[in-house]
Amino acid sequence: MAQPDANQANLAPEETSVTAPTAAVPQPSTTDIAPAEAVQAQPVPVVEPEAPKLSASSLIGQAPRQAEVQVAVAPVPAAVEPAPQAAEPVAAPAPAPVARAHSPFIPINSAPLGDMQVIVLANQKGGVAKTTTTLNLAVAFAESGHRVLCVDLDPQANLSVSQGLPDDLPESMYNVLLGQIPLSQVIHKREVDVAVSSIDVAGAELALSSTIGRERALQRALSTVKDDYDFVFIDTPPSLGLLTINAFTAAHRVIVPVQCEYLSMRGLLQLENTLQMVRENLNPSVRIQGIVQTMVDARTLHAQEAIELLEENFSGRVFRSRINRTVRFAEAPVEGMSIMKYEPKGAAAQSYRDLAKEVMEYVQ
Repeated sequence: MAQPDANQANLAPEETSVTAPTAAVPQPSTTDIAPAEAVQAQPVPVVEPEAPKLSASSLIGQAPRQAEVQVAVAPVPAAVEPAPQAAEPVAAPAPAPVARAHSPFIPINSAPLGDMQVIVLANQKGGVAKTTTTLNLAVAFAESGHRVLCVDLDPQANLSVSQGLPDDLPESMYNVLLGQIPLSQVIHKREVDVAVSSIDVAGAELALSSTIGRERALQRALSTVKDDYDFVFIDTPPSLGLLTINAFTAAHRVIVPVQCEYLSMRGLLQLENTLQMVRENLNPSVRIQGIVQTMVDARTLHAQEAIELLEENFSGRVFRSRINRTVRFAEAPVEGMSIMKYEPKGAAAQSYRDLAKEVMEYVQ
């Protein structure tokens, strides 16, 4: 066995410094020996199970064994990098952009209207003295020195007729909602300023159905008169369609006239559900300010039971003032007047003045 060693010594006389343990390596250079020992010394305790399987030598050969050192070291920073990557979703969660996306809805409702307060009277049940309450409450506010505008959104145009205005005017809220003319062009001065309606308003929902931002048509129109009025009272149709949604989108608060009868109170829950959807998608600040009991006939047992039921289910949201039934409310529109002007010292007029004081308490 000594003779083959001598032959190897004769074949490689310049590599006499290479020791016997390196004979198994096929002619490595002196520069490759030190990294090879480093590979066996360092990766073994760190990534011993993975280093033999993912060895760089199996992919690119034995020569660049320094790559194995890099492969063994590379997982260390790789293990550190997932930490900041995993933290990125936590630092910028999905709900945050959603909240910012909806936040512009708040200034859209308040900023364009300035300090002008918009109060909507709504109930999808008809015949609950909604138009009568809208007009007389507005006139009571005007008596207190406020600048008041009434907007008639009901295609029946009962509020306009109650102020002695015809219901077939060529220009009405229909043209305003479609953006054809400014709001000031359909305002007529009576006891209070009235933005008139007509039967054409019934077609506004269909005309607006394919329009972008159709729920904000009324809000855009009101923004043009924000410096002219302190309060806007909106009379809505007896439905929860697009016209009423437009009113809710522009409103700060909603007052619900309710006749003291069972059928009249059934729609309150549906009205609240509609308002909740408006709050979530269009106008976060709108809310029901209160419920007005109208056409009250305290002589009947049914009316008394209805009052108790209303106060039990909507405690704290029912106005103290009640509007009793009287024939004066039917006579006043015939003369084109509010009850405040038709019989200013009567009990009916006083009941609306008391209601106006309650509403102003919440506003102030």
